[in-house]
Amino acid sequence: MLTFTPLSGAAKSSRTSPLAYLLQVDDIKILLDCGSPDWCPEQEEPQPSSTEDRNNATENTFHWEQYCDKLREIAPSVDLVLLSHGDLAHSGLYPYAYSRWGLKAPAYSTLPVQSMARIAATEEAEGIRDEENVSGTEEQETPADGDDELMQDGSNVSPESQPEVGSSFRHSSKYVATAQEIHDSFDAVNTLRYSQPAHLSGRCQGLTVTPFNAGHTLGGTIWKIRSPSVGTIVYAVDINHMRERHLDGTVLMRGAGGGVFESLARPDLLITDAERANAIGSRRKDRDVALIDTIATTLSSRSSLLLPCDASTRVLELLVLLDQHWSSARLKFPICLLSRTGREMLTFVRSMMEWLGGTVSKEDVGEDTSGKRNNKRRREEDADEDAIGAFALRFKHLEFFPSPQVLLQTYSSKDPKLILAVPASLSHGPSRLLFADFAAVPDNVILLTGRGEEGTLGRKLFERWNNSQRAEDKWDKGKLGSNVMLDGSLSLRLNSKVPLTGVELEIFQQKQRLAREKAAVAQAALARNQQLLEADEGADSSDSDSDAADEEDVERALGLDTEVTRTDGADWGRGMDMEESGRQMLSFDIYLKGNVSRAASFFKSAGKENQRFRMFPYIEKKRRVDEYGEVIDVAMWVRRGKIMEEEAEDEEGMGRKRQEEEAKVTEEVPSKYVSMVVEVQLACRLLFVDLEGLNDGRAAKTIIPKVAPRKLIIVHGGPAATDSLLESCANIRAMTKDIYAPAEGESIQIGQNTNSYSISLSDEMLASVRMSRFEDNEVGFVMGRLTTSASSTMPVLEPSNQNTLATSGPSPALPPVLGGRSTQRLPHSTMIGELKLTALKARLAAVGVQAELIGEGVLVCRGGDVETVAVRKSARGHVELEGTVCDVYYKVRREIYGLHALVSA
Repeated sequence: MLTFTPLSGAAKSSRTSPLAYLLQVDDIKILLDCGSPDWCPEQEEPQPSSTEDRNNATENTFHWEQYCDKLREIAPSVDLVLLSHGDLAHSGLYPYAYSRWGLKAPAYSTLPVQSMARIAATEEAEGIRDEENVSGTEEQETPADGDDELMQDGSNVSPESQPEVGSSFRHSSKYVATAQEIHDSFDAVNTLRYSQPAHLSGRCQGLTVTPFNAGHTLGGTIWKIRSPSVGTIVYAVDINHMRERHLDGTVLMRGAGGGVFESLARPDLLITDAERANAIGSRRKDRDVALIDTIATTLSSRSSLLLPCDASTRVLELLVLLDQHWSSARLKFPICLLSRTGREMLTFVRSMMEWLGGTVSKEDVGEDTSGKRNNKRRREEDADEDAIGAFALRFKHLEFFPSPQVLLQTYSSKDPKLILAVPASLSHGPSRLLFADFAAVPDNVILLTGRGEEGTLGRKLFERWNNSQRAEDKWDKGKLGSNVMLDGSLSLRLNSKVPLTGVELEIFQQKQRLAREKAAVAQAALARNQQLLEADEGADSSDSDSDAADEEDVERALGLDTEVTRTDGADWGRGMDMEESGRQMLSFDIYLKGNVSRAASFFKSAGKENQRFRMFPYIEKKRRVDEYGEVIDVAMWVRRGKIMEEEAEDEEGMGRKRQEEEAKVTEEVPSKYVSMVVEVQLACRLLFVDLEGLNDGRAAKTIIPKVAPRKLIIVHGGPAATDSLLESCANIRAMTKDIYAPAEGESIQIGQNTNSYSISLSDEMLASVRMSRFEDNEVGFVMGRLTTSASSTMPVLEPSNQNTLATSGPSPALPPVLGGRSTQRLPHSTMIGELKLTALKARLAAVGVQAELIGEGVLVCRGGDVETVAVRKSARGHVELEGTVCDVYYKVRREIYGLHALVSA
C-alpha cells in the first residue's frame, strides 16, 4: 500500500513553497525534498493594535510553524531522503533537520544538487545570522523590555533596540543551521549519476532509486522509485523541457518528435506539480531581447540596475547571458555580484562541466584565445584551477563583492553598473539593503527575473508590476509587459548588526571583566583543590620511613631476625646454606609488600609450606661501542635533545603568539542587533522578465498525457493552476481517472484494496512449468497448492496432483453412465501483453497486408476488394477482430497472437 502526505507545497494552496512530501511505501517512509521557507517575510501594514489582532498577525507571519512541527515529528522515523533540486525551496531545511531533528536517514541526490544546496544554504544562513540573532536554541525567548540580553557571539541588545511582538526579528521560530552543520549534513548525502540505479539495503531493502535529468537547475533530478509491491513511482517537480544556455532540457521528452523517455513511460504513479499549469510562457528570444535592451538603455543613460538573484542555481543562466552580451557588445560597465559564496559556486561549476549542456562552450563564455595572460586575477584563478573546463565559464566582466559596503568603496552610487544581489526574494541581505537606497533614485531600474515566494518583498513588487499591466500583457498570457514607474512610499524593516558605542560598550566591557574575574576565581579554586588532592596522595605514599623499614616489616612477617646482616648484590648468599642457617635471605632490590610466606604459588610442594622468593638482582652491562666501532657519546645526544626541545618550545611559543595575534585581529567587535523601519520613497522603474526556467501550462498539459501514468498526484500549485490541470486531464479519454490533489497535511492511500504475498516455488513446480517469452521476460502458467514448513515462514507452491484431488474428495465418485464419456478438464490459455496498433500495422506490412489507422483505436486491414478486417481495442485488455472469413482474417489473427505471449495450462 502507498500513502502520500504533503507536508508543504500542496495543491490548491495559497503558499506553494517550500516543497516537502512524505511518501510511505508499505512500511518504508520516504521524504521527497526538504525545503525551507523564507525566514524573513514582510509585515502587513498597518500593525495590529489589539492583542487578538497582534496574535493573529504572529500566526500569519510564522506560517511555517505547522510544516516544521510535522517535519520535526516524523524526522527520526524517515527511512530515505531524496533531494531533487539544489535550491532553498527543495533542500534548504535539510541541514537543520539532519543536525537538530534527527533526520539521519540515508539521503540521495546528484553531485551538483549536493554542492549547490550546500552553497545556497550557507549563503542563506550567513546572511540571516549577520542581521538577526538565531544562534540560540529553538526555545529561546525574546527578552523583555528593560532587560539586556548577552548574545552568544559577544554582543548584546539594548532595550531601545528590542523588536515588537510579531515582527520578523522574533528569532525563536527561525530554524537556521550553522555553517558547520550545513557542511556536515551535506557531506552525509550520497551522490548518484544520471541513470545510475541505487539498490537500497537495510530498512529500504528491495527499493531501487534512479535519478534522471529534470532541467531547470544544474543536476536537477526526476526520481524513479521502483518497489516490488507497488510498482514504479516517478517524482517529477519543477522540470523544464526547453534547452537553455547552460543546461539541456529534461530527459522526460526525447528528440524533436516529443516522445517520452522509455524508462519513465507508463509509471504506476506520477507525482508532478501544477505551479504554472494556467500560464503561457513567452518566447525565449523575446525575453532575452527585452532583458538586454533594458540593461543597455539604462547603462547608456548613466543609471544603474539592481537584479535580485539566487545564490546557486538560476544565477548561472543570467551570468552566461550577460557575459555573452558584454563580450559581443564590448561593454565596459561592471557586472557586480554581491554574494559571499559566488566564487565558490563558480569554482565548483567549472569542475562539473560534464553536467552542463545547452550552448555553453569556450567561445561563448568569454575565453581569451589570444594567449595573453597579463590579467592578475586570471593568473590567480589559473593557479588553483586545473579541472576540466578551467577556461570555460570564465566571466572576465564579473566582479565579486561580499557586502554592499565593499561595493560602495569600489564604485560610487553615481557610477552606472549592473548589480546582481542575493537573495532573489529581497527579504534580507544585500538585495534588501540596496533596494532601500536604490529605489529612491530616479531612472534606476529594478529587474525581477522571478516571482519570489509568497509574502516576500520580491513577490509584492512582482504583483505591483503585474497589476500595472494591461490584461493581455500580464506575465501568464505569453506576452512581455513594459516597465512601470514606481511611486508612493514603502515601509521597509531593516535588520542589522552594529558595533556597541558609549555607555553600551562600557556596560558590555564591565560584564566581560566580571565574567573573566569569575572564571579566574573558579580556576584558582580548582587548582587549589587539585593541590590538596596531590598532597593527600603524597602523604599516603610516604607512610613508611624508608625502604629498610618496609624490609623489616616483611622479615618480621616471615619470622626472621631483623638483625641479619645484608650484603650487596655481588656477595648475596655466598658461603651460606639455607638449611644450615635456618634463615631465609631476602633480596634488597625488589620490594614485595605483604605476607609473602603465605602467598599461594603455582607449583605445589607436599609437606612444606609454599613460599615465594624474590628474583636475583641483575645489572645490565651497557655497551660503550656500537656495531660500527664508534664510541657512543651519550652527552652529545643529551645536548642535542635539549637543543631540539628548546627549538620545539620556541616554535610552540611562536605559534601560540601567532594564534593570539590572529585571535585579536579576528575577534569580533562587540555589537548588537537592531531593527528599524525606514520609509522608502519609490522613484525607480520596475520590470519583470520571466527567467525561472520552468514548464508552462502548454508543456505540462502535453507531457503528462504522453507519460500516461496509471495514477496521478498533483502538488505544488495554486487553486487556479490545479483546477486548470485537472480539467485538462479530465478532457483526455486515454488519461487515467485516478487523479489526486491532496491538501497540506491530507494523507491519501493508493492500493489499499491490494494485497501482495511472497511465496517460494518448489523444484518440482519449476521443472513442470512451460515458459513463454514475452519481450525481455519469460512467463508461464502454474497451478498448485501452498504448503507450509516448520523450518521456514514463507509458504511453498507445489504442483497439485489431479488424480489425488479427484479421488480423495469428501463425496464419492458417481458411477459411470453406460455409453457416456468421462468428463475431462479442457485446457485454457492466457494471452499476456498489450496490443499496440502501430506495432501490428508494421507486422502486417511485412507480410503484405495493407493496414490503415482511422482513429478511435481502429485499424482497418485490406487484402483485396472484399477482404477487409477491422481490429478494434474496445477496452484495456480487450481486442475485437471483425471481418469476413478469409485469408486476411487468419493472417491478422496470427500476427495478433505473435504480439502476445501465449501461456497454456
